[in-house]
Amino acid sequence: MDNVIYFIKSTLTSEMASSGFPLIYKGEMNHQIMRSFAFMANRKIAEKNIPTPTRKRVFHIMIECLQNITKHSDDYDEKEKQIGNGLFIVGENKDSFYVITGNLVKNEKMVILESKLEKLNNSSPKDLKHLFLKQMIEGELNEKGGAGLGLIDIARKSGNKLYYHFVPYDSHRYFFILGVTIPVTAEEEETEDE
Repeated sequence: MDNVIYFIKSTLTSEMASSGFPLIYKGEMNHQIMRSFAFMANRKIAEKNIPTPTRKRVFHIMIECLQNITKHSDDYDEKEKQIGNGLFIVGENKDSFYVITGNLVKNEKMVILESKLEKLNNSSPKDLKHLFLKQMIEGELNEKGGAGLGLIDIARKSGNKLYYHFVPYDSHRYFFILGVTIPVTAEEEETEDE
């Protein structure tokens, strides 16, 4: 856990100090907290003079990231019930917005997740669209209600590579940090798949 605290203090503190309106939450992620946080962040984003398609993309990515924490965090209470604890940060830099999340993942999931993230980061926009459509058609719902579309969609909508880091937490889990940057461009047109 000391590694996680060090990362947050050293990396995020300096970034957030120079950023606009960072919203930060660390704790249990449930549907009610997710809705409240999304509402606050969306209100802050709506106050900015940015194109509507960018606002929609930021909000969409924010919701996908929050859902990833609630569905996939490997944090359990004493009765082995999933509690979905996580870290969630949204903010603004000079020409982009960012969303940073953190949650625990089991060792065996880390290997699969890292492989998937590498594949996404090495894919072109056209490849990402193909992966998304293929997963829509062939993907099966898992026990958590997802079909494996979340990270693909985040990569597509952000238009950037996904930053990620796995910090050793204990003998069987890592703290997974995901960073997404969403550029703000002066002129954007909504596309059909937005």
